[in-house]
Amino acid sequence: MSSATTNIESLQAEGRIFNPPDEFAEKAHIKSMAELEALRAEAKADPEKFWARFAESELHWFKKWDEVLKWEPPHAQWFVGGKINISYNCLDRHLGTWRRNKAALIWEGEAGETRTLTYQQLHTEVCRFANVLKEMGVAKGDRVALYLPLIPELAISMLACARIGATHSVIFGGFSSSALVDRINDAQCKVVVTADGGYRRGKEVKLKAAVDEALKETPSVETCIVVFRTGSQVHMEAGRDHWWHLLETVNTDCPAEELDSEHPLFILYTSGTTGKPKGILHTTGGYLLQTHLTTKWIFDLKDEDIYWCTADIGWVTGHSYVVYGPLSNGATALMYEGAPNWPQADRFWEIIERHRVNILYTAPTAIRAFIKWGEEWPLKHDLSSLRLLGTVGEPINPEAWMWYHRIIGKEKCPIVDTWWQTETGAIMITPLPGATPTKPGSGTKPFPGIEADVMTRDGKSVGANEGGYLVITKPWPSMLRTIYGDDERYQQQYWSQIPGVYFAGDGARKDQDGYYWIMGRIDDVINVAGHRLGTAEIESALVSHEAVAEAAVVAKPDDLKGSAIVAFVTLEGGRIASDALKEELRQHVAREIGALARPDELRFADALPKTRSGKIMRRLLREIATSGLVAGDVTTLEDFSVLEKLRSEEE
Repeated sequence: MSSATTNIESLQAEGRIFNPPDEFAEKAHIKSMAELEALRAEAKADPEKFWARFAESELHWFKKWDEVLKWEPPHAQWFVGGKINISYNCLDRHLGTWRRNKAALIWEGEAGETRTLTYQQLHTEVCRFANVLKEMGVAKGDRVALYLPLIPELAISMLACARIGATHSVIFGGFSSSALVDRINDAQCKVVVTADGGYRRGKEVKLKAAVDEALKETPSVETCIVVFRTGSQVHMEAGRDHWWHLLETVNTDCPAEELDSEHPLFILYTSGTTGKPKGILHTTGGYLLQTHLTTKWIFDLKDEDIYWCTADIGWVTGHSYVVYGPLSNGATALMYEGAPNWPQADRFWEIIERHRVNILYTAPTAIRAFIKWGEEWPLKHDLSSLRLLGTVGEPINPEAWMWYHRIIGKEKCPIVDTWWQTETGAIMITPLPGATPTKPGSGTKPFPGIEADVMTRDGKSVGANEGGYLVITKPWPSMLRTIYGDDERYQQQYWSQIPGVYFAGDGARKDQDGYYWIMGRIDDVINVAGHRLGTAEIESALVSHEAVAEAAVVAKPDDLKGSAIVAFVTLEGGRIASDALKEELRQHVAREIGALARPDELRFADALPKTRSGKIMRRLLREIATSGLVAGDVTTLEDFSVLEKLRSEEE
């Protein structure tokens, strides 16, 4: 028996390893560790043959490829010469089956209104809007900006663009007009699709007004199409602006274009800590294969499932796991437009109970918010329909994992803790729920066909439980192809930090069982007196204290130690901040991790600054901790009042 096996068994005895429930594994797509390891071995022995096997069996191709992979580092082409269309794979191929009358999308608005689109109905709407785009002069290769709330028209627009070979660029419906200008101009978009507005926490978010402001500085835009959502008064520029519903007279016959496997599917912009947003470019065939296969295996999709990924489509998670991955699998995907605590803190649980949701994929930030709001909210509802839970977006601390497992999953639902990025296109490190024993806080191992490692800066693999940099050592199908319009930045940022491998920008370690533990972004790893400490680890220690609801840890310069640890903490409801509690929490961290990890400063906050996708903006906290001022980009900040409170507390 191997030492790794022995170690897992000892951890199981201590209750820190969770095996897939037998009844789940019996029906799973991948039913056992032996089956999973056989897939990994197959992929490692001949990765091209492995990916080609599933490309052929899982997807529809108009023409088979001539070459599986053309790899000229750092540029990859997958399924070279193959002809495919992602819209066809998500829609048309289901129409010849019973799924034509199956619900493809179930949508719920914040005010409670609902819409359901079957695969036949969604196909009709997509074909109609594809013809609208063609009438507006959009041709294969043109770029189309999509700036919409989380409504069905956003998915329809994406699939319509993909159908005719236009490259879509979704811009999250909370970005400002200046953010729109940057993204539209960088992609040179020809058309903008927007809405009069959307809803968030009972208030209207005015989208068309932001577009009007942006279009003063975006000369490439010829046409603006507007969805009637809120009914608020908006300006309509004659000759440029058109109402979506007035364009529905076009016919619904629009055959899918037979596109090259490497045809550009979408550009999605991500903010860096400095510099302009990066336009991450993804293409068609390889991206579809990996999103399709990861969706099928990781979420163990069944035809009868109601699947809910809570991400907004404005982020890559929404692209891959609200639209393309689920629909290519013929799934029923739920979309919800509003906030998780509107009108009350049980909105998610009420939705799950009413729609009988089976699979829930959400962010650790949301889970920690649920904990803060109190377990009485989910306990009010029947969540027995749930059979699988997932997390995405950042490392999940073990305490939040355990709460999710116990309160939401009732200790019967496997949890898939996934690591991936906008740049990777699809999930890279994850458990498979019928096969992988899980450890709270670890994404476990790479998906079959993904070759990862943890390295030092000079490219040497580190030993077990040694911190280093997460890298991907071999090309993968859904990888980004470049940064749009800036290939030099692509090569420098991702392939030159450690030559020859993809540099993810995340710190990580592998334990003795080969399980990966993501430590957070490199700028979220603190060097204290020569010792590397992951902020996620310190945050987990803080959140493990019964008084703490959420925590964010940053570094600030320290003359003696190099970096000092600053912790921002929000307390559970009813807890009162005090100097005594502050010291208690500092000592708690020292006990959990060691004296080196004890925060030098601990500040209580009513709330933490977050992006509209729910990620804590540690960069802003770092600026506040260091100088008391915020000089960086705040366009992604959801609630500016949080920032003002933190500034005033600093002063």
